[in-house]
Amino acid sequence: MLANGGIIFPMSQHDHPHGEDHSELDETEIRVRALQSLLTQKGYVDPAALDVLIDTYQRRIGPRNGARVVARAWSDPGFFDWLLRDATAAIASMHYTGRQGEHMVAVPNTDEVHNMVVCTLCSCYPWPVLGLPPVWYKSAPYRSRAVRDPHGVLADFGVVLPEGKQVRVWDSTAEVRYLVIPQRPAGTEGLDEQQLSELVTRDSMIGTGLPRTPGSAA
Repeated sequence: MLANGGIIFPMSQHDHPHGEDHSELDETEIRVRALQSLLTQKGYVDPAALDVLIDTYQRRIGPRNGARVVARAWSDPGFFDWLLRDATAAIASMHYTGRQGEHMVAVPNTDEVHNMVVCTLCSCYPWPVLGLPPVWYKSAPYRSRAVRDPHGVLADFGVVLPEGKQVRVWDSTAEVRYLVIPQRPAGTEGLDEQQLSELVTRDSMIGTGLPRTPGSAA
């Protein structure tokens, strides 16, 4: 355990299955969607208004914000340094602020260390830059295994790291939330910030994924 909250695990061989589908709906989501359909049929919910609300959190006040932060860090060394010194202020300078984003810490991936974020006690999550948390982030299996078996979790998400690379797990709290700054993919030297942001995925900013490479499918 590190004094600043990180837990370092040396990279090792594993034999965990890769076939688990993390996009499947759980029982709660199924019930929510059924209730949504019922309320829509009864006229209590306006589907168009609901779509706008969902789009706001999933896209505009969501991962696209974080992707723009990462893209700027990749292309602007001064902003990258500011992000590491005071992520809250650096992110606020891009007008991404609000509830669940008051105290941010940026943790950059390097050739030696891969970072991953979890909230072991509940589901603290940086809404202003990542939107609403995915279902799996709030699940008990992820919250327990991310600390106990981070390599197995990464394997389940299809993330393969170089042998010997360390994994550092950051436990979010009500006071501090973390944003992983993934490494910039090779072959992106000629891309502008907008093009770079298209390579940044939500999971790469949690640490359970990697950014896309140029030319890969969105």
